[in-house]
Amino acid sequence: MNNRETKRTSVFENSLIWFGAGVSIAEILAGTSLAPLGFGKGIAAILLGHLIGCLLLFLAGIIGAKTGKSAMETVKMSFGHWGGLFFAVLNILQLVGWTAIMIYDGALAAGGVWDIYHWIWCLVIGGLIILWILIGITNLGKVNTLAMTALFILTIVLSVVIFSDTAAGSEAAENISFGAAVELSVAMPLSWLPLIADYTREAKKPVKATAASAIVYGLVSSWMYVIGMGAAILTGESDIAQILLKAGLGVIGLLIIVFSTVTTTFLDAWSAGISSESVSSKLKGKWVAVGAVVLGTVGAIFFPMDNITDFLYLIGSVFAPMIAIQIADFFFLRQDFGKRAVSVRNLIIWAIGFALYRVLMRFDIVVGNTLPDMAATILLCLVVGWIAKRVKRPAA
Repeated sequence: MNNRETKRTSVFENSLIWFGAGVSIAEILAGTSLAPLGFGKGIAAILLGHLIGCLLLFLAGIIGAKTGKSAMETVKMSFGHWGGLFFAVLNILQLVGWTAIMIYDGALAAGGVWDIYHWIWCLVIGGLIILWILIGITNLGKVNTLAMTALFILTIVLSVVIFSDTAAGSEAAENISFGAAVELSVAMPLSWLPLIADYTREAKKPVKATAASAIVYGLVSSWMYVIGMGAAILTGESDIAQILLKAGLGVIGLLIIVFSTVTTTFLDAWSAGISSESVSSKLKGKWVAVGAVVLGTVGAIFFPMDNITDFLYLIGSVFAPMIAIQIADFFFLRQDFGKRAVSVRNLIIWAIGFALYRVLMRFDIVVGNTLPDMAATILLCLVVGWIAKRVKRPAA
């Protein structure tokens, strides 16, 4: 993961990485929650949510692509050394949490198709993720291309099977608001904000690779949401295993579950390793990533992780205002606090953004609460930054 192990990645390679991130059981499961809205409103919420989320994903990725720094190293540019360490530790914790959740969901879904012990599926999926890590992101090459091609074909088959009979389904009465559906659609792109720079920093063509990453992820993630929503409307099920079985997808469904879980969760674990190098240069990122998978596998075996709504909202409340401040600093204020021990000013603004997000959760806003929170945080950061510059350079 250090400079000696990295090489410049092409637009195609970045696109492959984010295609793998988008093909995810978690995204399909999230889509099932939107079924009560029906196809019309549901698709509108999915597209609006992903438009918001992926625009933010692009901006976060550009910061890493332009500076050549990892995600948590770019955080230091806004919050200083110790502020960056604070967010790096939080990021590692949330990535280990995501690793556990993804392995848990994958094992649960796989067990529904082929009923063997839950812990066996956890070990199989965890072992495959470790294999991906040991091969290394810059050495996956043909392995990753083959895996992505197989996933692409399998998800097309899944889509055809599910949507060939959607007329048989019925739309349920609404028990989720449009605003809540938009926020649920924003949640997945938002969860990738603290780590996209880990993969765009080595791009040969920074802007094109970042744009391709955000667009590919947005399209594929939206596709997964629509699959989940359509399948839930058709079958009346929110259990992905039952959806696949009712759709007549046995072995194909199992392959989708296992490999989509591996290719998505690999990114979480890999970024946990990269973030650890921001905490201490003595840590070896690859082995921290392996450790994250081991911890995630143990967690998936011993702890229930069926409801992750609170976890998603916690991620949003922590990282949405953090990224908002980075966007304001990098694109508008053009300031860099990387050489400081800490930027108290930005930490205070972040705390206000964090509190505002938690307050906004109480209200049903048509565009969700992430966008208003980030807009308010960016505006506050710009106003404070402008005042600070006026104080340093008073008008003559």
